[in-house]
Amino acid sequence: MDNPVFVEIQSHIDGSEVMLFMKGTPLFPQCGFSARVVQILKHAGVPFASVNVLENQEVREGIKEFSNWPTIPQLYIKGEFIGGCDIVTEMFQSGELQTLLNEKGIQQNAA
Repeated sequence: MDNPVFVEIQSHIDGSEVMLFMKGTPLFPQCGFSARVVQILKHAGVPFASVNVLENQEVREGIKEFSNWPTIPQLYIKGEFIGGCDIVTEMFQSGELQTLLNEKGIQQNAA
């Protein structure tokens, strides 16, 4: 992993059990897809960290290559890439996201 952007991305992922790469911030999402994932995580009562990819063009492009996934937002749980908005939404609606969080030992505060 010689790519400095990949090293930075990995350090973000390693630094938080639940990491969301998104456009904007949890308080001020800059796209509807990022806003939806933030809402799902908040509804699930999951503490999470986020990286605003709009603040760093290298991270914005690098995360797509890093995960081999073309879109943002991107959700990582305990270092594992989960997916983008559609996948997270489907997993939440089916209960699969909550199951995964439980399996990974992620604390969830009932909202």
